[in-house]
Amino acid sequence: MKNHFLSYYIAVFLGFCFSNGITDAQNKEKNNFEDWENKPPIVEPGECNSPPSDAIVLFDETLDNWMTISGENVTWPVSKKGFRVIPGTGDIITKQKFGSCQLHVEWKIPDDENHKETLDWGNSGLYFMGLYEVQIYDSYMDKHKIYYNGQAGSIYKQHSPLVNSSRKPGEWQTFDIVFNAPVFNTEGELKSPASFTVFHNGVLIQNNAILIGATEHTDYTEYKAHEDKLPLLIQCHGAGVYYRNIWIREL
Repeated sequence: MKNHFLSYYIAVFLGFCFSNGITDAQNKEKNNFEDWENKPPIVEPGECNSPPSDAIVLFDETLDNWMTISGENVTWPVSKKGFRVIPGTGDIITKQKFGSCQLHVEWKIPDDENHKETLDWGNSGLYFMGLYEVQIYDSYMDKHKIYYNGQAGSIYKQHSPLVNSSRKPGEWQTFDIVFNAPVFNTEGELKSPASFTVFHNGVLIQNNAILIGATEHTDYTEYKAHEDKLPLLIQCHGAGVYYRNIWIREL
């Protein structure tokens, strides 16, 4: 009887030893659904909306990374608090071109905004690739009426925001945007459309919204083949909107 128990414990012990002697290679082969090869790059995250270590900073108290549509230097006033759009001076674009990306932007509607025209209240916009717009507008408590697919956080004239999470004028707001650029084949035909996911002040307001084409003031649009990368554009549209802390990550 003693020999029987002794043989049993020896078998258990040897089984434990052999099972722990399996090599990493054998483990990888056995669990082939586990990815041990494609190690993600290490990125140090920023704190309090500051850029992560792999971001490109587009505004850091200067507008050196921007130019006018005609290629001239931008003359909008700049301070440590940000910069202000001067109505009537025209749009600005980045000197660098981008495709699919993650963009962080902070913006503020002046608390002294006063317009006779309804649609001028804090009106501006972010045009990815100069074609696909996420709208900026004073939509706090829906005080200044505008069509809902034109209020703050809309994909202009295509997708209304899921909710209105706007802060009141005079307070800084944030957009965190993931943009997937459209893809065209060699014949210029659309392979996959553009899409947006947008967080406004930390609230999800666009969830993988698919675009039917470039955003236009009219309701009808379609895709036209273009370069894989194009500049980001900030719209100048009748309002003195403030911007600060702009950074981008290429995807």
